[in-house]
Amino acid sequence: MKIGIISDTHDHMENINFFVEKFKERGVAHVLHAGDIISPFAAKPFSPFKFTAVFGNNCGERLFLRDIISQFGEIKPGPLELETGGKKILLMHEPYALEAAAHSGLYHYVIYGHTHYLERKKVKNTWVINPGEGCGYLTGKATALILDLETDEVELLKR
Repeated sequence: MKIGIISDTHDHMENINFFVEKFKERGVAHVLHAGDIISPFAAKPFSPFKFTAVFGNNCGERLFLRDIISQFGEIKPGPLELETGGKKILLMHEPYALEAAAHSGLYHYVIYGHTHYLERKKVKNTWVINPGEGCGYLTGKATALILDLETDEVELLKR
C-alpha cells in the first residue's frame, strides 16, 4: 500500500494540485497531511483519497476545515495515532516530543511537519519522516513523499 505524505501546503493551490495529480498517478491509497493546510478551499483537492490530517499552527479556520474534510477524511489536533496498511503511525505538525515518540518503539512511522525541511531517519525500528514543505515558500523547494508501507521505500516528489 502506498501513502502520500505532505505538509505545510499553506494554500499554495498550484502545488497542491500538482502533488494530488502525482499521488493519483502513483496509485496512492491514503494521504497524510502533517499540518498547515490553512484554508478550507485548500483541502478540497485531496477528496479523491482517504485523507487524514492534523491541524498546524497556522490553520485559522478550523471549524470549516473540519467540515470540508469530514466529507472525505478527518482532521484533528495532533499528535494523532492511526493505523493504515497494518502500520502504526503517529502524525503531528510541530515536532514536540519527537525523539521520545521515535524511541518509544510504539510506531512504525512518526511523521511531522512544521520545520519545512525534509527528513527521513531511522531511530531503532521507527522511521521519522518530514516531507518538507508542499508550498515551497521557505526553502524554494516544494516537496511531498510517497511511502510504500510494504517496503519502507520513499519516493521524493519535487516541484
